[in-house]
Amino acid sequence: MSNHIEAKIGDIAETVLMPGDPLRAKWISETFLDEAFCYNDVRGMLGYTGRYNGRRVSLQGSGMGIPSAMIYYHELINDYGVKNLIRVGTAGSYQKEVKIRDIVLAMAASTTSGINNSRFINADYSPTANFELFIQAVLYAKEHYIAIKAGNVLSSDEFYEDNPDDYKLWAQYGVLCVEMEAAGLYTIAAKYDVRALAILTISDSLVTGEKSSASEKESSFKEMVEIALNLI
Repeated sequence: MSNHIEAKIGDIAETVLMPGDPLRAKWISETFLDEAFCYNDVRGMLGYTGRYNGRRVSLQGSGMGIPSAMIYYHELINDYGVKNLIRVGTAGSYQKEVKIRDIVLAMAASTTSGINNSRFINADYSPTANFELFIQAVLYAKEHYIAIKAGNVLSSDEFYEDNPDDYKLWAQYGVLCVEMEAAGLYTIAAKYDVRALAILTISDSLVTGEKSSASEKESSFKEMVEIALNLI
């Protein structure tokens, strides 16, 4: 056991999909995996291991935001030997051409978090995706006619901004969308030399004010998870 995960050594696969919502981990397990079992429910942060097309894969909820998620990233890597971490989450669009239900691959993650200021004093560290996972995701999506977009995303420390127009500066510099964990994931993966990729589904748009319905989320989540599972 680690401090926040009660799994035994060997319970967790080398590849872990990381939704923020632990109930999404449960849904993925029930929808996609065979022989699945729950290895963690400490603090309600559900974790599962099963098989997808015969290959072992795990799912672990991370909670919302970089501080919560990095606890799980750290323990999965250092206590359980995980080699591939794939975030599957939602994001809010910053661009007109990035629409509801679109899938975004995060090539890099800008952030409003101070996570790297404490590491790189008076400098900006730019955490990026693992190239091998990224290109595999691109090729799988192309071969299966799944439309994707790719580029820089923002990992924000705040869900509710004081100024609703703050996003426009990020948008001006080409940032595609906002979420809350990718920069932490890419930073810790780089530190420990493991592979990481964030795959995001657009659930709402700060440009148009649109929001996806529950049924739209489910169908688009399936495509996102399908891409992630086929990277095992």
